[in-house]
Amino acid sequence: MRFLKVALIVSAVIVPTVSAVGAIQFYHTVEGTPLDLSYAPDEGKDTEAVKHFLDTGENIYTGDEAIFPEGESLYLTACSGCHGHYAEGKLGPGLNDDYWTYTKNETDKGLFETIYGGASGMMGPQYSNLNLDEMLKVVAWIRHLYQGDPKKAKWLTPEQRETFKPFDPKAHAG
Repeated sequence: MRFLKVALIVSAVIVPTVSAVGAIQFYHTVEGTPLDLSYAPDEGKDTEAVKHFLDTGENIYTGDEAIFPEGESLYLTACSGCHGHYAEGKLGPGLNDDYWTYTKNETDKGLFETIYGGASGMMGPQYSNLNLDEMLKVVAWIRHLYQGDPKKAKWLTPEQRETFKPFDPKAHAG
């Protein structure tokens, strides 16, 4: 009977905590272990985009041109040193084509997991550099930089695939 009481108390404490985090579980890209999103700064955890993403895995910023300036600024600060200004790859792999070192990065959820928790080599976790909302904006900017065939872009909705224009670095530089 005492065990049952303890189990009920524990479930009353844990279940609300888990549901507040979101409906989806996120996993480390290399280790496959669950990611602890509590390491992320409190700032940026309560935006509509983050709440939606944690419940669905869908990044509502993807394709939203209004967030591109901030996404670009964050990307240039946190990512371009290794991945290049236009995600063409430098020390780290390119992020603007159809090849993914980790196939999970074909989805916004997978790319977020890699950014949040890090990967192999020099790709460390970014939760101390970017908050959750900023990470989603970086993901959206990376998706904007895509230069491949929109039909292969699994992160785009069917409607977005119809209107997506591959990124042209020459047009952006001007």
